[in-house]
Amino acid sequence: MDYRPWTKKIGMTLQEQINADVISAMKAKDEVALRALRGLKSALLLAASEPGANGVVSDESALKIFMKLAKQRKESLDIFKQNNREDLAKVEQEELTIIERYLPKQMGEDEIRAILQGVVTGAGATSAADFGKVMPLAMKALAGKADGKVISEILKQLLA
Repeated sequence: MDYRPWTKKIGMTLQEQINADVISAMKAKDEVALRALRGLKSALLLAASEPGANGVVSDESALKIFMKLAKQRKESLDIFKQNNREDLAKVEQEELTIIERYLPKQMGEDEIRAILQGVVTGAGATSAADFGKVMPLAMKALAGKADGKVISEILKQLLA
């Protein structure tokens, strides 16, 4: 069975890819993938039904949605682990693994630090007071490639 939901097919939008992967997961009887993919599809349908969307979600918007859903899963996973709810943590981890297959590879701290150093230099920032000016530039430069918390922590270190 050739079922790889994380292999993006050329010419397909992420929205079309998710729809195709839902069908593949149904055929493969992969309940874990199906549960996660249905969540992604639901989020995309909600975004597509918003005013001005015209029933279509761009890949850029879809990635933002996927990152938000992944962040929610990570937060829930942490809470469930803190409360010794391994049963619920397992479900969140399974869904997170599927969602992450659609996200770009996350950068390491060294790569993030190098890019942020360039952003700080380019913005002329010299102190922690410039954090508010530099953070939006940093988020734009690293959109989808790094977690906002990590960016914020490294940026605070660089501006200290």
